[in-house]
Amino acid sequence: MQATAVIALFAIIVLASLYMAPRRATVDGFFSGTGHAGQAPGLWTLVLSQVTTWIFARSLMNAAILGFFYGIAGVLAYAAYYGSFLTGGFIVGRMRSKGARSVQDWLRNQFGAVGTGCYNVVIALRLLSEVFANLIVVGLIFSAALPEVGFAKEGSILIVGILALAYSAWGGLSAALRTDVMQMTLFLVVFAVAFLALVLSPGFSLGAVLTAEGASGQYNGWVLLIVAFLQVFSYPVHDPVMMDRGFLADEATTRKSFVHAFWISALCIIAFGFFGIQAALDGAAYEGELIGTWATVLPMWVFVLLLVSLLVSALSTLDSALSSAARLVVEELGLAPKTLNGGRLSMLVFAVAGGALTLWGNQSLFDAVAVSGTASMFLTPVIVAALLGRRHVAQWAYLVSFAAAILGAAAYFLRSNEAVAALLVDGHKYEQLLQICIVVLVVGFVAVFAGSRRVEA
Repeated sequence: MQATAVIALFAIIVLASLYMAPRRATVDGFFSGTGHAGQAPGLWTLVLSQVTTWIFARSLMNAAILGFFYGIAGVLAYAAYYGSFLTGGFIVGRMRSKGARSVQDWLRNQFGAVGTGCYNVVIALRLLSEVFANLIVVGLIFSAALPEVGFAKEGSILIVGILALAYSAWGGLSAALRTDVMQMTLFLVVFAVAFLALVLSPGFSLGAVLTAEGASGQYNGWVLLIVAFLQVFSYPVHDPVMMDRGFLADEATTRKSFVHAFWISALCIIAFGFFGIQAALDGAAYEGELIGTWATVLPMWVFVLLLVSLLVSALSTLDSALSSAARLVVEELGLAPKTLNGGRLSMLVFAVAGGALTLWGNQSLFDAVAVSGTASMFLTPVIVAALLGRRHVAQWAYLVSFAAAILGAAAYFLRSNEAVAALLVDGHKYEQLLQICIVVLVVGFVAVFAGSRRVEA
């Protein structure tokens, strides 16, 4: 019964997404998101698109999982990453005031091809992780909804991946923007009903949720909150989906869109985290990235709504990640012609590569955030010095900062390796992540300020 309901509701949403996609695709619309008359997207189109591509399936699951293990501390730690809308909006505004048309444009002016090359490597990895992580959540949902079907996980990943690619490849960024509005509206309605059911249930206590220790205690949640504060300045800059939307409309509209996206997405993440906290308070066992847990503690219809909201968020992120991948490959890397077919081929490559990664053993959803967030930290000292401090940063200093961040990301990823573990503190993985972040920032700032000089405005 629940599987039928999930599949039926999701099928309706997919059909609606296909219907909302532009009937006629243009090169400008595909890569720049302009409407049929060449107009830039409006305020609430930008807001809803920003929100739905950032409260994606992986993030919702991360918030709930962190809430289950670390209580309100874990939820606040993950919500802190959504401060990226404020730091990202500020950075975009400063770059645009310098005449930059994209992050790559600003880096090219500062560091030439080396600057954009390093950055493009990081965002390519970020886009792959987006495709991978959201398809993984799709697989987890359908394997939980259809436990008797042995190929439910692999089959659902393949089908949803193809459907997302289909309408994304048809209209590119313009299709992503149009469908994001519809998908976000549906998500808010579906999730609001599920959330109200939670808070109105007899066993729910707001006081208990806000003071909950979680299944593992709050300590590591507070450690992760410090990590989030260290990463939140650079984190948005390495997210091409957010940055691409920072250069579509006029500056005033863009600035407002980032502020509205912040409070809406942060509230959604905290609210979704409540489901994880409540599961821990109910004493439920941790199963299947919490999906199996919810199946045992929630009413069937609430469970169905939660799964549908996760599927909607996965779909909306996949189309945006693929449209950003097309812009990266075509406009920044120049590896394909700026044509509809060039963009579509780029999307296909990223969809296949991201789908292939789902066959890999490690499926920890937060690891992708931690690794890409650490890799992005090379941008923090560079932006502080060159964009805010009016300093000219030498190319070698930029490369030292980049190398430190990449090595830090690799160290966290390989933390179970004996040689790497010997360099890290003997503690929880979040304590090790905090150590890595501090070292990366110290090395980066020392290199950048040693290799920079003050310039006149």
